[in-house]
Amino acid sequence: MRIAIVGTGYVGLVSGACFAEMGLDITCVDTDRGKIEAVGTPPGADGSADLNQVMSVARTFGQHINRYTLLVTKSTVPVGTADRIRTIIREELDRRGCQVPFDVASNPEFLKEGAAIKDFMSPDRVVVGVDSQRARDLMARLYRPFLINNFRVLFMDIASAEMTKYAANAMLATRISFMNEIANLCDRVGADVGMVRKGIGSDTRIGNKFLYPGCGYGGSCFPKDVKALAATARQHGYTMQVIEAVERVNEAQKSVVFEKLHAALGDLHGRRVAIWGVAFKPETDDIREAPATEVITRLVGAGAEVRICDPVAVTEFLRRRSDLEVLPARTMYEAAMGADAVALLTEWKEFRMPDWGRLREMMRGDVVVDGRNIYDREEVRAAGFRYFGIGK
Repeated sequence: MRIAIVGTGYVGLVSGACFAEMGLDITCVDTDRGKIEAVGTPPGADGSADLNQVMSVARTFGQHINRYTLLVTKSTVPVGTADRIRTIIREELDRRGCQVPFDVASNPEFLKEGAAIKDFMSPDRVVVGVDSQRARDLMARLYRPFLINNFRVLFMDIASAEMTKYAANAMLATRISFMNEIANLCDRVGADVGMVRKGIGSDTRIGNKFLYPGCGYGGSCFPKDVKALAATARQHGYTMQVIEAVERVNEAQKSVVFEKLHAALGDLHGRRVAIWGVAFKPETDDIREAPATEVITRLVGAGAEVRICDPVAVTEFLRRRSDLEVLPARTMYEAAMGADAVALLTEWKEFRMPDWGRLREMMRGDVVVDGRNIYDREEVRAAGFRYFGIGK
């Protein structure tokens, strides 16, 4: 079996490497030798997915195939994209005067940044949308080596496969925004969201995954996919009120850490604030839609001096946000030297067990804002700090 992977970002490159390890003949194709990128589906001005790159690949596909070939979309695309791809391919074949057989399938990825290879090699499920037996047999053959002991491929129609990826990400984003709403109310009524999370998470109908409140979600998937799902609904004359509320809640949540810093310090002009973590989550240098970016932007705008520390994402942050005047720090302690406040935005392992006594001696102020609720409130207070969590 020979496979061409068009677009070698973290999904394409991981897919190619893992398939090659199984002995398949893999060719990875990309337009940029210097920067590895995927066939992107960036959001348009209205939040809908921009499919120009995907359709360009479909057109090229139709211009060159000369025998039966299956085109599989792994990009997250709106329902109906496969139909558009099929139409473009047929247009190109008609221009060539060819009647070459082909199929289109949807195989959305569920790979987490920072754990993509593990997720690919040991998936909890593989979703495949097909509309022919030939395509189904080919996809089953492709994935069988990965799932010898438990063939967890879920075959369905293409529209359902396209919808599944959006629905999965929207559900996870909804749980996050729901818990952030509960946490914000806990702040106001004196409840501890950590206890509430345990209370509802022990219900087997709910479970405890994705029930951790914090300063909002970011990255390349959840924000984009939630907006695209809502936009798809609007294009079909329907308003997804819950999904649109999820996005609004998350955008507001990104400001919570700044608001807590402002409440604790008052006028922020001339204040020194240490930011621990600028990536949207641990184990990646991805800062897209990261809550830290919103917090830092508002701090700089308020006249604060900001020092940032992140195990891997500082260089990326400085490259992408050269408009923000921030000072990089090599360690969490260097960032906190002389600071009036420390704010944790990304729960890296390196930040989980600070020496609170050492920090208290080197800091000018006594404010700790825990944007991910990873610290023991009483332990931090015992070291002489004022502790501010999310919902506790």
